[in-house]
Amino acid sequence: MYRRLNPAVTLLEAAEGSPTLASLAARARDANERLAAVQDLIPTEMRAAVQAGPAEADVWCMLVNGSAAAAKLRQLAPMLQARLKTRGWDVSTIRIKVMSRR
Repeated sequence: MYRRLNPAVTLLEAAEGSPTLASLAARARDANERLAAVQDLIPTEMRAAVQAGPAEADVWCMLVNGSAAAAKLRQLAPMLQARLKTRGWDVSTIRIKVMSRR
């Protein structure tokens, strides 16, 4: 009979037990909360093409599929930035990055 020495843990338990993973999980949660805060400002047909990217200091990055969607997000950036500020995030710059198709 095989017996495990270390019981299986969930990803959440592992993240909480490791400072590095906990920090990474918190950053991912923050980025997703930012995207949720501005989601209704993004045209409905574009929402599936937009993902939350990393945030560092006062810069937040949004990831997008395609240059046309990126151009539209750049037009919306001042409005997105204003929304984030009203929700408590100090964002002075929103970077838009086009994801490569592989």
